[in-house]
Formats: sequence, C-alpha cells, structure tokens
Amino acid sequence: MPRAATTSKDDGTDAGHGVTSRRKWPALLAGCALLATPLATAVAGPAQAASPAGSGTSYSGTSYVALGDSYAAGAGIPASSGGLCLRSDRSYGRLLAASLKPVSYTDVTCAAAKVGALTTAQTDVGIRVNGPQLDAVKPDTKLVTLTIGGNNLGTSDLGFVDVVVACSGLALTNPFGAPCRDFYKDTLGKRLDAVAPQLADGLQRIHAKAPGAKVLIVGYPSVVPDDPRTCLGKMPITTGDIAYLRTVLGDLNKMAARTAAANDATFVDTLTPTTGHDPCSADPWIEPLIPGKPTLPLHPNATGERVRADAVLNALR
Repeated sequence: MPRAATTSKDDGTDAGHGVTSRRKWPALLAGCALLATPLATAVAGPAQAASPAGSGTSYSGTSYVALGDSYAAGAGIPASSGGLCLRSDRSYGRLLAASLKPVSYTDVTCAAAKVGALTTAQTDVGIRVNGPQLDAVKPDTKLVTLTIGGNNLGTSDLGFVDVVVACSGLALTNPFGAPCRDFYKDTLGKRLDAVAPQLADGLQRIHAKAPGAKVLIVGYPSVVPDDPRTCLGKMPITTGDIAYLRTVLGDLNKMAARTAAANDATFVDTLTPTTGHDPCSADPWIEPLIPGKPTLPLHPNATGERVRADAVLNALR
C-alpha cells in the first residue's frame, strides 16, 4: 500500500443521517451475469506510484485532500479501506500522493457519492458511512482533487452504471435501434443541468475554506468506446445506444470542464488518455460489466488508475 504522506487520513463511519446511499453492487453483478459471459478474475500487480511530474509547483510538505465518488476512490481495486466507501490504495489520489509526497494526505472519497455528499453526510440504511466531504478541507489545504457528478445521472447510487444497466434491458425491445436514447429523451441532459450549479457551489466552498488551494476536477474515463461497433457481442447494448452513451459521457465531462473554468478550478481530461482502452477493447483499462480484473463494473482497473494519476500530474506541471 503506497504511503506517500507523513500523515494519511481515512474518514471513519458512525451513526447519523444525510444523503441516503444503498449499495447495490452485488445485485448489479448478479444481473450482469445474465447479460454477459463472465471473465476470469486476474489479480492486480503491486501498486506503483505514477510517474513524477516534471517542472512545476511542488506539493511536498503541503496538505492534499481527495474528494469524490467511486471513480475517485478506485472502488473495487484491492486493497480497500473506508468500509462501504471502498477506497483503494491504488486510486489515482493515492498514486498522486505517492509522487507528490505531501506532508498529509486525506482521502474522503466514497463509492456512490453524489454532489450532495460534498456538504451532507452519506448514509446507507440510516448508518453514516461518510461525513460531508468538504469537512476534510482545511485552511492550510494546498491541493484538492475531485471526481463527482456521474452518480447524479442515475436514480440509484449506481449513477452512470445505473443508466448503462437500463440500456442493457431496453436493448431487447429494439435490438437495431436506440431504445435507451428514446426512453431517456432529454432527461439526462436535464439532470446534468441540475448538477452544474451544485458542483459550482461545492467549488466555491472549497475556495472559501482553503483560499490557497489548487483545485482540480478529474474527469471520467472512457467508459464506452468511440466506435460502437467494437462492442458487438461484448456489451448487451445496441450500437445506437452505445453511441448515445458516449455522447452522455462527453456531456458529463463538458459540464465538469465548464464548471471548473467558471470557478477557478482546473479540469483534467482522463477520457482522451484512456480512449482505445474502454471495456470493449482488447486491452481494457476500464473494465466491462463483468470485470476481468478486480474493480467495479465499468470502472478503471489498476492500470486505468495509474493513467489517470499521470494525467493529473501532467496538469500540475
């Protein structure tokens, strides 16, 4: 487990109230097994730090806080901590801390987090699993990374994966069309429109709490491919809806980039460096609905996390 910082904090759990988050990953995996052929599980190799950044601001001796959802937590990649938050010791935040060597690294990322989890406690069946994430940001914090907003696309805590699973079921109703696009119409666009001001508020709160902090929004990776035809026989979704989902993913990242630019934050593109390594590729860094390497469905594996960490380091140069 990489230990980049003199002090490394992991948010604990306790009883409380707040954002309700019901974990459905086991049920999702069972459902996906009916739709796809299981792959052999491979054990990831030893954790490695991302390549050190070249010139640029040094964060050695400063304080770094990692915020966000399962795509920030590296959820599903062993080894995990933080209980139901599923924080991996191979997340891009952990790898980034291993390279930057801040004096303290605080990881409050949590699987299933929506934007509201920045300011409200996250709970599961009434039990508090994570405090308001912005509580971790202090006046002396000098670096903050954040990946969040994707879960707001879905009605459950599965977020974007929730939408993909819905598209899988709808594929049977119109195998040669785009039934998922027809079903959602402009619903997902409206959900993104609603998320943008919430995310902007979160960024402004970070700046208010830590005026000297560098804030980076780390975008979502290549969860679906550019070319829908590559998913034929590999993902139970029509080619029309694969193209639709790629558009939704692009809109999600564009919303995050616009919001970052308008609120004194830096957007880090991780879609481009992971393109060609999507779940339907021959060498996926983002695993399919039935993962072949330890991670959650449609989430980065350990290699994907290293690539995302490198993208953040490049942005800090």
